[in-house]
Amino acid sequence: MPLDYERIKNWPIPEGRQEYSARDTILYALGVGAATSNKLSPEELQFVYEKGLQALSTMATILGSPEGFWMADPEAGIDLAKVLHGEQFLTIHKPLPAKGVVIGKETVDEIYDKGADKGAVMYCSRKLYSEDGELLATSSWSTFMRGNGGFGGTATGQPKPHSVPDDRPCDSSIDLISRPEQAVIYRLSGDWNPLHIDPAFAARGGFDVPILHGMCSYGIAGRAVLKLLCNNDPSRLRAFNVRFAAPMFPGETTRTEVWLEGPGRAALRVRVLERDVIILNNGYVEFDA
Repeated sequence: MPLDYERIKNWPIPEGRQEYSARDTILYALGVGAATSNKLSPEELQFVYEKGLQALSTMATILGSPEGFWMADPEAGIDLAKVLHGEQFLTIHKPLPAKGVVIGKETVDEIYDKGADKGAVMYCSRKLYSEDGELLATSSWSTFMRGNGGFGGTATGQPKPHSVPDDRPCDSSIDLISRPEQAVIYRLSGDWNPLHIDPAFAARGGFDVPILHGMCSYGIAGRAVLKLLCNNDPSRLRAFNVRFAAPMFPGETTRTEVWLEGPGRAALRVRVLERDVIILNNGYVEFDA
């Protein structure tokens, strides 16, 4: 159904305040596949051991959400059965503390009308602040709303996906495993969608088994980026953007490939080796070289 552009664009999204502990930070790291060996290297230990604990940069994307799910409000008129997470963007302004209190301020930035038969694309962002008002990160994302096109808005001006070179091999790559229980662990960080744990619910969506959270695959790729480009130092990562291309299943192995584009810049894509399917594409990374 068409949506009310002005109403959604100016939706009063409440601030989100969240206190998180070292335990939450460790749980997030486990949820995105850290610590799969014994003994652990110092590079992996820093993300799961309270002594000298470091927060993974991508954890900023799950913090500071407003209470409830405003898109589910019937007054919004959004067809949730036809909603997909299209892209994820992250800009890091300061390293995320291993524990603390954060405030999230979320906005609807723009909505593009692709037509009644093609849907709409909504771009939102959440600025994450420390309790004393310091800007830590800006997390942004696009939502593809297949059931809400044709509202009379513009289709021009939508950000274009970042190009990944197809004329040369990648400059570096890394393979990272996921656990069969990866989705069961990741959901404990706050994403309770039954699609990722309930076989009967997953079957209604056309999947033989529950699929992995897209943001979990994003977090796994974030770990790969730290290893390949940042010497496992989260303070060196400045931006990390991807487009979701296909589902990933728990237990699959990812291969993250990066192409250097200049000092502190790289393109990226991620495929699962078992099916040779690209799951994250059009990736872009900025980092301290």
